Amino acid sequence: MEWMYLFIAGILEVTWAVFMKMSDGFTKMLPSIITGIGYIASAAFLALALRKLPLGTAYAMWTGFGILGTTILGIMLFKESITLPQAGCIFMIAAGIVGLRLLA
Repeated sequence: MEWMYLFIAGILEVTWAVFMKMSDGFTKMLPSIITGIGYIASAAFLALALRKLPLGTAYAMWTGFGILGTTILGIMLFKESITLPQAGCIFMIAAGIVGLRLLA
């Protein structure tokens, strides 16, 4: 169950980060509210996962989910660009997440 908590925490990590971008510096009410709720919920699910998972593994995966998700959604929603070297580095982060899960 702790892996499911960590996965949910990762999704919520991406959610609050994307809505923070949409909030335009907290000048738009609804995205700002979703940012706050998502942030708290993400931390809560991370805390649940940490009851059984090692801190280093869980935190690395949580932030890795955030990096992957926000990069993908940044490209899709905000037309952000990515260079080939950046894509290679993000691929290594993804490989690290998979490795941590398989070896944990």
